[in-house]
Amino acid sequence: MASHEEHFTMAAPRLTPAPHLLLVTAPFYRGIADWMIEGAKTAIANAGATCDAIQVPGALEIPTAIRLVSRSHRYDGFVALGCVIRGATTHYETVCNDSSRAITLLGLDGICIGNGILTVENMDQAVERADPAQMNKGAGAAIAALHLIAIDREYHAPAPVGDPRDDILMAGMPAPKDTA
Repeated sequence: MASHEEHFTMAAPRLTPAPHLLLVTAPFYRGIADWMIEGAKTAIANAGATCDAIQVPGALEIPTAIRLVSRSHRYDGFVALGCVIRGATTHYETVCNDSSRAITLLGLDGICIGNGILTVENMDQAVERADPAQMNKGAGAAIAALHLIAIDREYHAPAPVGDPRDDILMAGMPAPKDTA
């Protein structure tokens, strides 16, 4: 059951030029994945951006696919979408922890990724989080990716390049005004 606590949600930024994103989805739970794709695509379109989509076998393959595709430099960012539901074995912890850690490491390497891999206890929690009429976590992941792209564009701009000869003093040249 969802908490009734109010959460702040940032609006999607509108960027120029419009970003192009890739949705990378593990469709193990097809209905959940479809809802998340719907939410992500709607949020991306509403922000004036565009996207493509691919599928991978499972949540563990999402980070690898993102890394492989990122080398093409065709996308400004990525949206990781999937769902992991706790089962009777420890595989749940492995998939949750390893996919999350890999996505975090890719982000720290400068790849803009919105993490929309749900990690839940049961199908009811998955439905609540994935359904665009409820928590709409697919849209949330897309908006997160767009915010990271905005930050990257603002702070990753190349530094202005001056003429390197401006820093050279030659004998007989007048000294700059700020030297003794």
